[in-house]
Amino acid sequence: MQYHLPFDLLMGRLPLILHVMEVIGVLAFAVSGVVDARKQRLDVVGTFVVAFATAFGGGTLRDVLLDRRPFYWVDHEYYVLLIFVMSLGASFVLRVASRVASDRTMLVADAIGLGLFSVTGTSLALVAQMTPTVAVMMGIISAVFGGVVRDVLCNEVPMILRDRSPYATCSFVGCWIYVGLTWLRADQEVALLAGALVTMGMRLVSVQFGWKLPS
Repeated sequence: MQYHLPFDLLMGRLPLILHVMEVIGVLAFAVSGVVDARKQRLDVVGTFVVAFATAFGGGTLRDVLLDRRPFYWVDHEYYVLLIFVMSLGASFVLRVASRVASDRTMLVADAIGLGLFSVTGTSLALVAQMTPTVAVMMGIISAVFGGVVRDVLCNEVPMILRDRSPYATCSFVGCWIYVGLTWLRADQEVALLAGALVTMGMRLVSVQFGWKLPS
């Protein structure tokens, strides 16, 4: 069955909510990077580097694979300034936060970034005329690669490889929900929010109840 894009996406007209979700996703992933950097006792510069790599790693790889220029964070320079300011502020806040609070902050921030980047990456791939399957792969890459870079910079085995709780699987499900709703001609706002919320919810619930993928 042939997959037809909505007219707005076909013409490259991206809904405002896509840009809003991208900004929130960038900030959420940056927060998770700051938390991990603080655990490793990195200085302010190291914290910013980890936050930057976490926030922009997945989206940059997505743009490379889709041959999109300029990269999305180059086209929106204020993203970098936001990350810098947020890194400084979060570093001071986390100094007085408990370890449990920091872990919860990282979990929630990472889940938010995972959900938002899954659907925004998939949407941008569809706009680039990728097939649904390829678009979903671009969404997953957008969502998980920044976390891989974060863990490597913090001298850890990437969470996606060492933790059997669903992570990329949550992104996979959310991306396909977005693709399915788009195929059904649902409003883009509804499709994007549904895919993102399912991804976030699956991730948080899986950690809360200790769900594990088979080894």
